Amino acid sequence: MKFLDQAKIYIKAGDGGKGCVAFRREKFIEFGGPNGGDGGNGGSVYFEAVENLNTLIDFRYQQHFKAQKGQQGMGSEMTGYKGEDLIIKVPVGTEIVAEDGETVIKDMVTAGERFLIAQGGRGGAGNARFKSSTNQAPRYAGPGTPGEEIWVWLRLKIIADIGLIGLPNAGKSTFLSAVTSARPKIASYPFTTMHPPLGVAWIDGQEMVLADIPGLIAGAHEGVGLGDRFLKHVERCSAFLHVLDATAETVAEDYKTIRQELKLYNEKLIEKPEIVALNKCDALSDEEVAEKIAALKKVCKHQIFAISAAAHQGLPPCLQALSGFVTKKSQPQENEKEIVVAEKKAWSPLD
Repeated sequence: MKFLDQAKIYIKAGDGGKGCVAFRREKFIEFGGPNGGDGGNGGSVYFEAVENLNTLIDFRYQQHFKAQKGQQGMGSEMTGYKGEDLIIKVPVGTEIVAEDGETVIKDMVTAGERFLIAQGGRGGAGNARFKSSTNQAPRYAGPGTPGEEIWVWLRLKIIADIGLIGLPNAGKSTFLSAVTSARPKIASYPFTTMHPPLGVAWIDGQEMVLADIPGLIAGAHEGVGLGDRFLKHVERCSAFLHVLDATAETVAEDYKTIRQELKLYNEKLIEKPEIVALNKCDALSDEEVAEKIAALKKVCKHQIFAISAAAHQGLPPCLQALSGFVTKKSQPQENEKEIVVAEKKAWSPLD
């Protein structure tokens, strides 16, 4: 399924039904009087957050949503049927934003939560309601009020426990595929990942959701590269796994680049817990790995792990450290296969 994290849609609540102009007609009763019923209320439009959705792709093919109109009133003082409400289902973590693109109307963060976005119109009064001592036979009825209408933006922010951040080609997708059953696209060119995939890992009976955030570069907070389109996905993560390419000449500068982009986008992000993973260490000697770690420690105060996602080396200790930042505890379901990562014991940098 293709990932889509932003969509603009039009919403229209149902109009209220017209009131009815009718008169009582009965044998031997010459002047029965008015008995037109009221129109039914129009249907309202609600958003509902559901857990089994993780993309807004459905809104690419349908942008207009309209609730049912109220039925017109009928004779014998019968009120028309109320229009059926429309419930629009969105993934948990979806922000409903006004047409200006800035004002947040509602943040749907709880599964099962419902939010009224457009109120249906009220049904018009039938002519029976207009009868008075001076107007015994009114020949008019209320027209019903129109339902509310609005254009809104839907913006999905992934809700994950751990966000994988780092420069392009650092090995984030490889790490995700190594520790979960997710199968993101992996290639040797930058910006291979164009959409943030999710994966679930189990460590000591604890579920941990990881999100692979597409590679960031200098200026990302201003939209450079894939830009701030994907920075928003890290806002709800409990912690970060900062993946660095150990084969790069300037690992310390690479680390500082990403940290600076997080700070410029939202200063609160640099306060989140972080673990650093120096990836692709299998391509270096033990001495070279030690030099890279020493350089990182000068600019980084967080815990550093030397790993190789491609070779499945050093991953369990890294996952164990990440699990400490995940507050929720759960046991895997019977049909959920626990993912075990094999580690080569002969690899010395992690000993």
